[in-house]
Amino acid sequence: MVLEKIEKPNDIKQIEESELPVLAEEIRDFLIQQVSERGGHLASNLGVVELTMAMHLCFQLPEDKIIWDVGHQSYTHKLLTGRREGFETLRQFGGMSGFPKRKESDCDSFNTGHSSTSVSAGLGYAAAREITGESYRVISVIGDGALTGGMAYEALNNAALLESNFIIVLNDNKMSISENVGGLSSHLGNLRTAEAYQGLKTGVTNSLNRIPVYGERMVERIRRTKSGIKQLLIPGMLFENMGITYLGPVDGHDISGMQRVFREASKVNGAVLVHVITQKGRGYLPAERHPARFHGTDAFEIETGLPKKKRTAANYTDVFSTVMRKLGERDERVAAITAAMEDGTGLKRFHNMFPDRFFDVGIAEGHAVTFAAGLAAAGLKPVLAVYSSFLQRAYDQMLHDVCIQDLPVTFAVDRAGLVGSDGETHQGIFDLSYLSTIPNMSILAPKNKWELSDMVKFAVNFGHPIAIRYPRGQAYDGLKEHRGKIIYGKSEVIYWKNLSGELPAGSLNAEPVQKRNLAGEPPAGPLNENAVQAGRLTVGSPSVGIALLAVGSMVKTAEEVWQKLKNEYQCTLVNVRFVKPMDTELLDLLAGEHDLLVTLEENVLSGGFGEHAARYLENCRCLNFSGLSEKLQEKNDSEREQPCRARILNIAIPDTFVEHGNVEVLRKELGIDSESVIKRISEVMKSDYRKA
Repeated sequence: MVLEKIEKPNDIKQIEESELPVLAEEIRDFLIQQVSERGGHLASNLGVVELTMAMHLCFQLPEDKIIWDVGHQSYTHKLLTGRREGFETLRQFGGMSGFPKRKESDCDSFNTGHSSTSVSAGLGYAAAREITGESYRVISVIGDGALTGGMAYEALNNAALLESNFIIVLNDNKMSISENVGGLSSHLGNLRTAEAYQGLKTGVTNSLNRIPVYGERMVERIRRTKSGIKQLLIPGMLFENMGITYLGPVDGHDISGMQRVFREASKVNGAVLVHVITQKGRGYLPAERHPARFHGTDAFEIETGLPKKKRTAANYTDVFSTVMRKLGERDERVAAITAAMEDGTGLKRFHNMFPDRFFDVGIAEGHAVTFAAGLAAAGLKPVLAVYSSFLQRAYDQMLHDVCIQDLPVTFAVDRAGLVGSDGETHQGIFDLSYLSTIPNMSILAPKNKWELSDMVKFAVNFGHPIAIRYPRGQAYDGLKEHRGKIIYGKSEVIYWKNLSGELPAGSLNAEPVQKRNLAGEPPAGPLNENAVQAGRLTVGSPSVGIALLAVGSMVKTAEEVWQKLKNEYQCTLVNVRFVKPMDTELLDLLAGEHDLLVTLEENVLSGGFGEHAARYLENCRCLNFSGLSEKLQEKNDSEREQPCRARILNIAIPDTFVEHGNVEVLRKELGIDSESVIKRISEVMKSDYRKA
């Protein structure tokens, strides 16, 4: 195999030219085989095989810097830099990342994962090179989809000021900005790449400028005429008008043709954009026919392209998709917005049914939020469906354009919590922290699929900014007998166990059951007329109480913990529901009736629910417990002396970026799985907690 000759960076330069097509075919076969076994990004990687080979033939790694926008299309780059054996651990915990990682290889110049960052990073490298006097090349590879992100244009606007060489490779695999690519424009593009043409243009300009008085006028007139023609015929005039030299379009599967263009691009002083046309999914028919489905895929059968594991249960995105379709049918003011994630966020059916109320704004989260604010200000009920890690990019717009004006925008925050194999850049573990800092923002998290449906209906009619965070993957179907009404700012007590075996008076479940949901339909899951289950007295330690307060996806984990602890301790299980506003009335009650409060969330500890709960309780202690509810303070004199007796244990993700890996493996590593939680609780209960 030719591929076996590639053991380290730059080995491709030793491959005979006649063997390069064979190498390209072997790379495709290798990628198809590896991704079919483990999952990953396939279609984009199949499309850039020859492009990557051409760059590795023309540039010297790691001295030259290649920066991949998003980075999911870097598999061939990893192969050509000697990481073939690492593909056996692709996207697995402790294994090779599916994205460029500086710590993984010196040939990975910059970590990427989110869109539209490569030009900015490359420009930084190029500017630093000017300061340090080094001579390495800088190449940023960006897709046409990433050019829908405003950050890319901010960088392009600044790139025109650069005086030294900086190559931007536009990987165009959708033809979305190339509609004018035809015979004449291709001919002009090829002509512009020729060294003779570049030299002739410079020579003519210099000669005319030497003619007194009329020379400069002639140059300007020629420039205007040429510019007008190019505006009509050449798709790259957008970049030329920004002061960036445009070369192309070039066939992205012609290795020798791209090598010639890259050599010419390296001679340009300043920023130069090389426009390369590629085919997404090239070489694998199912991926060519369905590039979106094979953008990111689970393991599949190579012969058919079908998944190896058939999904039998609905995931949270499916549940959201269904409720959005129903809301769209019942209310013509409901609108849906996505940032280039129509399929991923489950809005395709809404789009098909209500095209006039569906908006895909491209990879532009900041614009999406302010656009939603405009819709809301005009009287609509916009729902922005977005991944948690991508919503980070629109923090200012949420604060400035939505929440200051208190506009009714619903944020459907998908992929909240650990997402697994995509790693640090995609883990949705910060949203509770950054959302909770914003005034006027309310935050909900459902325990199961039934509750997600109810929460979306509640949010759309709420009339203020509100976010619902829900995880990736199969929707939890448990606890469906506990489907109490969504009451603003109130948590749900699922199980309560105290000395009397009854829930104390004044607890929140005054309306324990919502017999009909907001849409007027009977709930899909069976209802329990007693939403609060009073447990019998325990035998082990009847005087010791533990309250588990779980956020969203962690309710399932908390229930597993409850099942293990209920025979040893008086154990209460609470579904937090509202992270903000926090149910302080219930927190007061729990703190006075339990020895230990345990908060559980799939979010970083800093700024999360647990930290806010701990701060609230500590403030109550510092204020001589004046923040506690009047009912609790009035219970009796002895308890009033120290009503807030509980310690608090926060179970959350530590202050770290979480790498790629299976979600269950990651939970165990982070100490937020049920076994780890039980162990930590046991350690606390064995300690002399009463003296704390």
